[in-house]
Amino acid sequence: MKRVLLFILAFLVFCSSVSALEINREVLPNGLVVLHVERHNLPLVMVTLLVKAGSLDEPKEGLAYLTASLLTEGTKNRSSTMISEEIEFIGANLGASARRDYTTLSLSVLKKNLGKGFEIFSDVLLNPTFLEEEIERKKELTKSSLRQDEESPLFLAQRAFRKEVYGEHPYGRILRGSAEAINAIKRDDIVEFYSDYFLPNNSILSVVGDITPQELDALIKEYLGGWQKKPVPSRRSLPVRRVSKKVVKIDRELTQASIVLGHLGIRRDNPDYYALSVMNYILGGGGFSSRLMASIRDRMGLAYDVHSFFSSNKEPGVFQVMVQTKNESANTVIKEIIRQIKKIRQEGVTDKELEDAKAYLTGSFPRRLDTMRRIADFLAVVEFYGLGLDYIDKYPEYINAVTREDVLRVAREYLDPENYVLVVVAKQSEAKVEAQ
Repeated sequence: MKRVLLFILAFLVFCSSVSALEINREVLPNGLVVLHVERHNLPLVMVTLLVKAGSLDEPKEGLAYLTASLLTEGTKNRSSTMISEEIEFIGANLGASARRDYTTLSLSVLKKNLGKGFEIFSDVLLNPTFLEEEIERKKELTKSSLRQDEESPLFLAQRAFRKEVYGEHPYGRILRGSAEAINAIKRDDIVEFYSDYFLPNNSILSVVGDITPQELDALIKEYLGGWQKKPVPSRRSLPVRRVSKKVVKIDRELTQASIVLGHLGIRRDNPDYYALSVMNYILGGGGFSSRLMASIRDRMGLAYDVHSFFSSNKEPGVFQVMVQTKNESANTVIKEIIRQIKKIRQEGVTDKELEDAKAYLTGSFPRRLDTMRRIADFLAVVEFYGLGLDYIDKYPEYINAVTREDVLRVAREYLDPENYVLVVVAKQSEAKVEAQ
């Protein structure tokens, strides 16, 4: 009860500042959606540009990731070194990254250096050169990081899990691609991907901080005024079929087994998202408060950490449970995971579990918005998924509206203890994994 009261107190403390966000939204003539929040408590400005293109849209594996990583590596006006030096000189941060559904370009800059920062930001966005030498350098760095990841049992487990769940769907790939796929990417592929998707009418600009609407309008006109819209390729909607039970064993000389168990999940626009958030918190997403942690760690002493989650995207995400345990206890842990999934489907949850889950989810929500960077990123994603500008106010209502009957219903509908993908990376002669 003490922990619940602390989260309620935290919610009340943050709630006033979060709810007080005045979000200005405007769609420019070129189609760019601009979101703006004034925050004058610190002389900082955070800029997030979200481009609606990620690995879901790439024709070649790893193309979205490689394109994003090259944005800051040279423009028509600046070399890679010049960009780095100029950003460092003004004490700013500039970066780009690709995800499954979208790509982001972000800038953090002091108010006094906003003009220079926005100039570099726009140069990187509008004028990348994608030089062959930079492409080859990025390819080698990416392949090197992949080789290092091959030493991680959890990386191997996750890669195999996504491949089995999604098959040939783009979500089944790792974002960086495989070494073979990276080698197959040509400069023309990068230029075409950039040209097709990095468009104002395919982007969201989120700006938070010490900047007035007039100042933002002037910056956009000066530095993004020439950004022209054009038709965007239609986003592919690829079917994903739920697979039957599949067990994948990867043999490694390890003392611990890395286990991933799960199956296909939901899209972000699924109205059951909030009931599933509550249900999953109770099952395995609530840390030490979750049933899986209480059972496998506290009662059985077989793992340091075990957790479950639903990821959700434009297309269906995944549900999965992850845990590491001794090789010899792998089967016991797997059986307990399945038992707990069956139990929550059969018996539902208690009033106390429901109360605690709601208190945590609503109480911790404002912490997603406790910095200007988080607000800028959050607003761009909210706009991208079409959640509405009132989402900040609505989220607690969505969570608090969940009932025990809702939790039981979604557990029965979206958890499948019979048809799942199980991946175990372990010394298989010791783990002796059985199909459960």
